[in-house]
Amino acid sequence: MAQKIITEPLTKTNFWDFGEVIDTDGDPDMLINQGLCERYHDRAKINVGPDGKVGLSLFNAETRSLPLVLNMMERHPDGSQAFIPMSTNGFLIIVANDKNSRPDIPKAFVTAPGQAINFFKGTWHGVLTPLSEPGLFAVIDRIGKSQNLEEFFFDVPYIVDTL
Repeated sequence: MAQKIITEPLTKTNFWDFGEVIDTDGDPDMLINQGLCERYHDRAKINVGPDGKVGLSLFNAETRSLPLVLNMMERHPDGSQAFIPMSTNGFLIIVANDKNSRPDIPKAFVTAPGQAINFFKGTWHGVLTPLSEPGLFAVIDRIGKSQNLEEFFFDVPYIVDTL
């Protein structure tokens, strides 16, 4: 029987173990463009390891709805991965700590408009999961020759839902 995971709003505190929340929280670091643009500087630490390079890609993901069946998680052992929505719509994030080289009990978060995330290197996570159209994201991650993807399939899936 599937276990149920309840989503929670994404905050910097509850996401701390898994990565960084990228947003405009707090005061801007500087004003640029003749004072017409606030710059929120260096909001994520992109990790590509010693033999990778930073890549900027566009992903166009199919939208999903809750409840959602979670039967697989993945991680990138050689670099971080940032998901930046190209709309103001929130999206679903599923993460888990590592336990003996497999995901522990997953947690699920829903972003607020204007939030993006950067998974730390090696963080178990679900696939890109927009909850409304469009599913277009800028993704910043490692480009390199090594296999930077591990997948884990659960014997018993989880059900992700809201209260």
